[in-house]
Amino acid sequence: MHVRKKLKIGTMIHGVGEKISDWRHPTMPSDASVSFEFYKQQALASERGKFDFVFIADALYINEQSNPHYLNRFEPLTILSALAAVTSNIGLVGTLSTTYCEPFSAARQFASLDMLSGGRAGWNAVTSGLEKTALNFNKEVTDHPNHATRYRMAAEFVNVMKGLWNSWEEDAFIRNKQTGQFFDPNKLHTLNHEGEFFSVLGPLNIGRSPQGQPVIFQAGSSKAGIAFSAQQADVVFAIMPTLDEAQRYYIDVKEQTAAVGRKPDDLLVLQGISPIIGDTIEEAERKFEELAGLVTIEQALAFLGRLFEHHDFSQYPLDGPFPDIGCIGKNSFRSDTDRIKSEARKQNLTLRQVALREATPRTPFMGTPEQVANLIEAWYEQNGADGFMLIANLPSELEAFVDKVVPILQKRGIFRTDYEGITLRENMELPYAENSYSL
Repeated sequence: MHVRKKLKIGTMIHGVGEKISDWRHPTMPSDASVSFEFYKQQALASERGKFDFVFIADALYINEQSNPHYLNRFEPLTILSALAAVTSNIGLVGTLSTTYCEPFSAARQFASLDMLSGGRAGWNAVTSGLEKTALNFNKEVTDHPNHATRYRMAAEFVNVMKGLWNSWEEDAFIRNKQTGQFFDPNKLHTLNHEGEFFSVLGPLNIGRSPQGQPVIFQAGSSKAGIAFSAQQADVVFAIMPTLDEAQRYYIDVKEQTAAVGRKPDDLLVLQGISPIIGDTIEEAERKFEELAGLVTIEQALAFLGRLFEHHDFSQYPLDGPFPDIGCIGKNSFRSDTDRIKSEARKQNLTLRQVALREATPRTPFMGTPEQVANLIEAWYEQNGADGFMLIANLPSELEAFVDKVVPILQKRGIFRTDYEGITLRENMELPYAENSYSL
């Protein structure tokens, strides 16, 4: 009999929200993105709620039009290393690009975080969509790989990372002071990788953590992104606006995972949500309107532009139809840009409507704690998700979720009351990452 895994919950920590100018809200510290105290408070609140992990996003290119979310914030592995020292159980997931980093350095960084934290590290593998990112890495815009190539590169990058994490078997370090033998050379393995994109000798100069290897996350709903996750990831997440769409995505991911010979349960599907919680539905609605009111149309246009390679949408009539911009954005956030253009065409939306809807999206997860818990349970029970990534707009919403929604989920028996293990893999009910040389 198949036993469903418990609901999984993580939260994204960011001082400035990606879609709403919440730094302007009176309760939000304006420097939260570079405040260790803010990150610490958010991590400890999440750990108090028995969340599986905290998650740090990243991007490698900004300009003067960028949303404040991207302008001034910590590098993920640096802040996660600091959080490892002040937390005990919660997973620590950071973003790193497979297009603009080197696998040896990346493998060493995440292995170090994994060991520092006692096996709580996770890696969010991204391919970096913005073409001008290339200009920050000694390349030309034309050197930015196309969508398909980026995912092919990512697959090789992950394979190299996994190979390097297998450099040492679990009991390789003997450390016998009497004999002077520090390690068993038969349990050290050199990678010798020569591939299409990377040449890496190895071995890695750090051993294995209690969970074997960091948990691999991937965000994406494109065809290539789902295929990549089915092959390589332990956790995949997306943001679907309705249960129907979430269920279709869930089925697609699970079927593709099975098709490559993996157990469908070995790839967890999370949905990103931004819950807004009030004692009444009217209070929750008021909170949403207050946050939405902080966003100007100029900011909304700038946010929309980033998805299309920072295209300047201010040149078009606001109340005219969404402009025909051709193939702009096809090599960046393809699933988002295709969706936006399709919805605008089918629903006859104006540019103003599209920009405001993207910058201030309404969430179905809005209402009383009971209503939000009901929706979470429905999506979980009806195979819309194995869990959720909270993208809280304000610290108060994370606190409200922890204090008012989590107890309801615990009472219903679908979410833990305490941590089951010491590693991220154990708590997410994922299998230990065995060393291929010791199998």
